[in-house]
Amino acid sequence: MTTALPSADPAPVPRTAPRLRLATPAEPVEAGGTQQLTAYLVLLPADTDPAPLFADAGLRPHIQAVAIDEMPAPQPAPDSVPARAPLVRDGVLVDADQRTAAVDGAELDLTFLEFSLLAHLMERPGQVYSREQLIHHVWGYDHVGDGRTVDVHVARLRRKLGPAHRRSIVTVRRVGYKYVPRA
Repeated sequence: MTTALPSADPAPVPRTAPRLRLATPAEPVEAGGTQQLTAYLVLLPADTDPAPLFADAGLRPHIQAVAIDEMPAPQPAPDSVPARAPLVRDGVLVDADQRTAAVDGAELDLTFLEFSLLAHLMERPGQVYSREQLIHHVWGYDHVGDGRTVDVHVARLRRKLGPAHRRSIVTVRRVGYKYVPRA
């Protein structure tokens, strides 16, 4: 038995992007024996036929058009957000609002993640962060893999900081990294 999700009139709407809902057979859940329905929302180009994409899985697509004009417009950032003061630690400047970093007045060419990593470490000098914590806070997801991603980004960041400041990012063996300004 296949349970279909309720839908609106599937008639085409001008300037639409198709929306695809998939209904799967209801299956008992082992723990409680209740019925469960799993559905997915898949956006496809208007000229794509979704049926062959899901035929092998035994899924029955339900197509519903969505008018692009009905999609919510992005909200502007509130004007009341206070500007953050740039971080300056012993010749290294990080301006989070402008997303710029400079060493002794020379602007650094950092990638998005290199900048985020430097800014995060400089916010609390001396604080030791494990590789897992850095992946969670800087990359924005839980740890997957062996942490070499952090090591590679730290090595690139040290190279870009130059010989006078590369030792500011200190390796804490078997733990992670911390930022320590020059004495």
